[in-house]
Amino acid sequence: MVVGLGIITFRLHDCRSLKEKRKIVKSTTARLRNNFNVSIAEVGSNDIYRKAEIGFALVGNDRKVINSKTDKIFNAADEMGLAEIIDTQMEIINL
Repeated sequence: MVVGLGIITFRLHDCRSLKEKRKIVKSTTARLRNNFNVSIAEVGSNDIYRKAEIGFALVGNDRKVINSKTDKIFNAADEMGLAEIIDTQMEIINL
């Protein structure tokens, strides 16, 4: 079994409140969840309205497929254009 983990850190330029941040985060997580069938949630910077951290996880049996899907998720999040990606982290674990 192969587990892929990823964290995307966003900078939210136009947010002036946590309510605006929540709208962007929910939109981003819903799109990625629907398009890639991943487990995804906001995992950090909950009280900072100009920054968001979203984590996701994938499970499969082929390391190359998990790596490819993780890269596609990073690219899709960037192409949405809702926020600027300032950092990405990826880890693939063989169990």
